[in-house]
Amino acid sequence: MALPRKKKKEIIKDTIPAEVVKALDPVYKSPKREFRGVWMHTIYNGVYPTLSSDEWKEYIRKQLDEYQKLGINVVLFQVRPEADAFYESEYEPWSRFLTGEQGKRPEPFFDPLHFMTEECHKRCMELHAWVNPYRANANKSKNRLVWHHIYYEKRYMFFSYGNQLLFNPGVPDSREFIIKVIADIVNRYDIDGIHLDDYFYPYPIKGLKLPDNETFKKYGLNKGYKLGEIDNWRRDNVNKLVESLSDTIKAIKPYVKLGISPFGIYRNKAQDENGSETNGLSNYDNLYADTQLWLNNGWLDYIIPQLYWEVGHPAADYTTLFYWWKESKPEHTQMYIGQDVGRSQNQIYRKLKPTREEDAIGGNCFWSGDMLLENKNSYMDTLKTEYFKHHAIAPNFPKLYHKSPKKVENVRLDLMGDAPKLCWDSDNSTNNLNKAWYYIVYAVKYNAPFIDQYDPTKIIYVGTENEYIIPEEINPLHYKYVVTAVSRMQNESEISEVCKHEE
Repeated sequence: MALPRKKKKEIIKDTIPAEVVKALDPVYKSPKREFRGVWMHTIYNGVYPTLSSDEWKEYIRKQLDEYQKLGINVVLFQVRPEADAFYESEYEPWSRFLTGEQGKRPEPFFDPLHFMTEECHKRCMELHAWVNPYRANANKSKNRLVWHHIYYEKRYMFFSYGNQLLFNPGVPDSREFIIKVIADIVNRYDIDGIHLDDYFYPYPIKGLKLPDNETFKKYGLNKGYKLGEIDNWRRDNVNKLVESLSDTIKAIKPYVKLGISPFGIYRNKAQDENGSETNGLSNYDNLYADTQLWLNNGWLDYIIPQLYWEVGHPAADYTTLFYWWKESKPEHTQMYIGQDVGRSQNQIYRKLKPTREEDAIGGNCFWSGDMLLENKNSYMDTLKTEYFKHHAIAPNFPKLYHKSPKKVENVRLDLMGDAPKLCWDSDNSTNNLNKAWYYIVYAVKYNAPFIDQYDPTKIIYVGTENEYIIPEEINPLHYKYVVTAVSRMQNESEISEVCKHEE
């Protein structure tokens, strides 16, 4: 994930007293549905290669446990950092960021993507496979590709830029290969989404031009582009990839979501009257990523603009960009905000407040997961105790699938065992999209008039088991309960019949 340029002057910090904020502001009122995502990067992760297979799995389990405690409900796990794989692939080699050597599989063998998907689902979290489409080698001078890498077979599909080796977006075979790789992931793994980040055409290096003039002459001019239209041709190359990827995913598994997290500036107002009041690098002009076209054509299910700058940044103010993106969002695509944990240490309130105030914004995603777990300046603690105090269901996508699981039946209190527990019948449905993936238990005091399933403060259990052991601090006789089922598409059933102890 590219980081914006450093600030040039002092940035505004939160100055509102915490007690005033908590008393008056709606940001502390937890929504029932909210995207609470985290990017788990694998590129340049120095820990992974030092771990055995069992140690790696235990390391990941502990991280996922912490995310679950925090309230994270979507994990974006990087499975293809540079034309390699964190899964068993017939097309690309094992990643050097997993075992320390490209092409070397983990021993004892396990499949990290399969493992991640299962572990996330156990914790009622979605798993989105995060893919970098074009990068093939992030550091050519230091790292050599393994002999069976696709580069050696089809060098014409690549170009070098700076110290990087990249798939050439202008070569149709490059696009077809990338689509084939992602289609393979969608086909073979029980993932909930495919996610692309901000790396399309490479970030520009001062004084260095992209080496694709010959490619343009071969493919662009033949398509009717004129000599001065290479920028439009580059954008069209990326557009073709995104459109083809969208069509391919939906043809294989219509319920798998496609999301992209672009760089935070689409265009500056100096470049386009409809652009933002900013002054920086832009998706459209520098990365050849026409995000607004993708949104308007309905190719994406969600988008997460990376708004990593601070509130008050002189070139790219967070608040300015937040409202620009909010106004640009079409009705049929969901939008969440990409937050940089490292650059938000003193501005968590200012940055999260508008995401709760605006209905067009459905939540946040945090970069990076490792930085989140470091908990500098109590960042994670603040999320856990104030912003994510209550559980939230991940957003649903009715346009992909709208049916809900059937009503939970036979909810009952079992007071005869070692500990009191609430039980209910399992869902035996065979429809994967309709079947209960996990259950939610709501509880209110015995004499309370109504159980509101839209109130997350009443949630006492979220899990995949069809029973809930009532903790010691809760007297089971003083409460009444209802249970709902939630499908993998995050559609929730109607509430069960009320269960309470009859004296």
